[in-house]
Amino acid sequence: MLRTTRNRSSRLGHILPEFMHARTAPLTPTTGHCIFCDLMHGAAEVSICYEDATAIAFLDIQPVNAGHVLVVPREHYETLQDIPKAVGLHLYQVATKLIPVVQTAAGATDMNIVVNSGAAAGQNVMHYHIHLIPRRVDDGFDVPLPFPGSQMPNRQQLDAMAARIGSMLRDPLRKDGMKL
Repeated sequence: MLRTTRNRSSRLGHILPEFMHARTAPLTPTTGHCIFCDLMHGAAEVSICYEDATAIAFLDIQPVNAGHVLVVPREHYETLQDIPKAVGLHLYQVATKLIPVVQTAAGATDMNIVVNSGAAAGQNVMHYHIHLIPRRVDDGFDVPLPFPGSQMPNRQQLDAMAARIGSMLRDPLRKDGMKL
């Protein structure tokens, strides 16, 4: 069973960074190893703030700000594309339930909700999760959007991409599109 603690064990500082930051290859369900699955099976202490049969939420050991929470499915799904619709909906419901409570507990005025889905998107633990990051003015963290290096497309480019996405959603034979 999960062990919880209010005071972080120094063990976590030795266990998690090895898996979270020294990846040599993407962790996939076929590798049989996932740090979040390990945590849910009691491999280390974790500070849980919410749990039910489908989801668990715990504090990030390398928080952007105090109160940085990860909402994680109990079942192993690697990316957003792998999540069944019902599980994804439930995780979002858990996140929206936690947001006002986390903001109050952390004394934050605002919140970033972040999903890094896939290695190219910055996902470093290959078990889908949602970051709830409490924010305050001048806290030093930034998610710069629009991205400073992005080019402003013309209206024809925007319309063409919108039409392409829309037609892919409507194509009943397409198997690699979004699961609706």
